[in-house]
Amino acid sequence: MVRTKICCIKNRNELDLAVAHGAAAVGFVSHMPSGPGVISPETIAELVKATPFPVWSELLTSLTELPDLLAQYKLLKPAALQLCQPLEMGVLADLREALTGVTLVHVVHVENRASIDEAVAYAPLVDGLLLDTGNTEGPIRELGGTGRTHDWALDAEIVQKVQVPVFLAGGLNAANVGKAIATVQPFGVDVCNGVRTNDNLDQEKLHAFMAAVMNAD
Repeated sequence: MVRTKICCIKNRNELDLAVAHGAAAVGFVSHMPSGPGVISPETIAELVKATPFPVWSELLTSLTELPDLLAQYKLLKPAALQLCQPLEMGVLADLREALTGVTLVHVVHVENRASIDEAVAYAPLVDGLLLDTGNTEGPIRELGGTGRTHDWALDAEIVQKVQVPVFLAGGLNAANVGKAIATVQPFGVDVCNGVRTNDNLDQEKLHAFMAAVMNAD
C-alpha cells in the first residue's frame, strides 16, 4: 500500500482532517527561505504532541549544522526529521549517531541525472528519501512546496537504486498522482499544495487525492 504524507499542516483542525482521511504521516514546516506552510515552533510542538499513533509527525527543517538540528529536535520532539537542505555527509553521520531511534528523511531536489548520484550517496545514512522539486542554490532557495512536478523517470531510477523507502513529492494532485505512482513506484507520496485552497486544507481535494492513491494501488 502506498503511504500518504499530508504536508504543510498548520493547525489542529487540519491535523484531524488529515488523520481522518488516512494519512500515514503529517508534515509540519519550520522556518524556510521560501514556500508555504511555515508555522511557529510553539504550534509545531503542540501538533506533534497531538498527532495520534500510528501517524508519524514529521518536522521539515532547513537547518544544516549539527548543534542547531539537535537543539531543534530537543525542543519539538517529532517522530521524524525531514532534512530539506543538503547536509554534509559528516554532519549527517553525526546526526544519525546522536538521534538513534529518530527517523531521518533526506530530501533530494531532483533536477537532472546528478540527483540520482546524490540520492544514492545519502541513502545509507538515512531511513528514507523524499524526492521533490526545488532549487538549493541561487538568491531564493526553494526547498519544497513549489507546486511543480519534475522528471519522474529520474525518480524511478532512484527507487531502483536505493535500499530505503522513497517518498515522491512535487506538484502532486488528484489528477496526476495515479500516473506518478505507476511511473515511479514509490513507497509513499507527499502532498501540500495539491490538497489546499486559499492556503487551507481542502476536504474535497484531500478526499479526491486519497481516493486516487487508493485506486493507483
